[in-house]
Amino acid sequence: MSKRGIFATIPIAELSRDREAAGLVRTLGPGALIAIGIGGIIGTGIFVLTGLAAAQHAGPAIPLSFIVAALGCVFAGLCYAEFASMVPVSGSAYAYSYATLGEFVAWFVGWNLVLEYMLAAATVAVGWARYFSKLMEELHIQLPATLLSAPFTGEVGHAFNLSGALFNVPAIFIAALATTICYIGIRQSATFNGFVVAIKVSIVVLVIAFGAFFVNTANWHPYIPENTGTFGEFGISGILRASGIIFFAYIGFDAVSTAAQEAKNPQRDMPIGILGSLIICTILYILMSAVLTGLVPYPQLNDAAPVVVALQAHPQLTWLKIWVIIGALAGLTSVILVMILAQARIFLTMAQHGLLPPSFAKVHPKYRTPHIATVATGIFAIVAAGLLPINVLSEMVSIGTLIAFIVVCIGTLVLRYTRPELPRPFRVKGIWFVSIMGVVFCGVMAATLDKLTWVRLVAWTVIGVIVYFGYSYSRSHLRKGEVLTD
Repeated sequence: MSKRGIFATIPIAELSRDREAAGLVRTLGPGALIAIGIGGIIGTGIFVLTGLAAAQHAGPAIPLSFIVAALGCVFAGLCYAEFASMVPVSGSAYAYSYATLGEFVAWFVGWNLVLEYMLAAATVAVGWARYFSKLMEELHIQLPATLLSAPFTGEVGHAFNLSGALFNVPAIFIAALATTICYIGIRQSATFNGFVVAIKVSIVVLVIAFGAFFVNTANWHPYIPENTGTFGEFGISGILRASGIIFFAYIGFDAVSTAAQEAKNPQRDMPIGILGSLIICTILYILMSAVLTGLVPYPQLNDAAPVVVALQAHPQLTWLKIWVIIGALAGLTSVILVMILAQARIFLTMAQHGLLPPSFAKVHPKYRTPHIATVATGIFAIVAAGLLPINVLSEMVSIGTLIAFIVVCIGTLVLRYTRPELPRPFRVKGIWFVSIMGVVFCGVMAATLDKLTWVRLVAWTVIGVIVYFGYSYSRSHLRKGEVLTD
């Protein structure tokens, strides 16, 4: 056992053996991987959170917030691409950290990825439920209000309060459906995801194309509303605060890396999937947010379904409304699917290393999926979606993901100097600049999030430390000498 103890690293060769031992089937090409990335990215961020961030924080300057968030993702995405091509295994940032920064850091990252993927699935399920309610309104079907939202509210700067609702039934339903699809198999999941991605991208393009003709440029003035005197409420700080919130809109491109064990040619296809999906979605986001703030004054976008609100303001565009609702429902469904798919494979990888119970590493004999890990992920997402409000969920997802991205950026730089001999099919140019800028952009966005979000992160981290030293530390295969240290 290495004298470095909890900071011992696992050899990349060992991670590669995990890939073969898992028994997963290689069925995904670059097109399918890009579709997984787009499926994970385009969802609640554009259909729900864009309006809230514009109305409460950035105003018409919300495209600048998307650019700030995109820059952070580009730098992190480049680091992800180098890692994914070099270490083509499931596990995402967790596996990368294990190979570079040691077991405890890897556990910390893996624990935070639970916030990214499982809570992201719950967050998007809540967004799906809101658009489902809009669909029911269009069909003149009245549903009980107590079954359409979470029993708790979470206003900025305040602890939880009771909302009077019982639980969010539509959110529970869609999370359960997505779990079932992921349980059945990766081939079916990828096929379903590809179909849904085509639908929602088409809807976004339609809104941009037709909405552009009805943009009132007066709605863009002042482009950066004056700050109210409170940090994060408009002005430059509002743009930064909004970037931290709508950063959620980019979560999903890294989910491509968790499917590395099922990629046909991971060394070539993983960078294509990660960066390709990120570039496509960034362009769509900037155009979509500019159109929405041009269609109506930004305060009117403070709604759970801002795209529908913007279209309703123009009678000539109301024909698009029902298609947007359908597209949003389809798009959000694919995001939930990708998040559950990704988290289950992270659990699988952690279990292969002894850090989680071995049942999480089991693969279904018929469907060839990590079925127990998938069910566990689904149950967690279902409970969170039914009980918690979207703003609390989304900020926890953002902060967990930003922390993971920061570690990946650092780990990529560290590995260049500690293991320079390793083959890198995709090699980032200017690694010092890329890594440092990734840390800076992601760090700034994390710093702008609500203080209570940081308190919840600390509490979540404490629980993770207890689980690590109470269970994982003594059962780690690395610690038991079942694999060699680097």
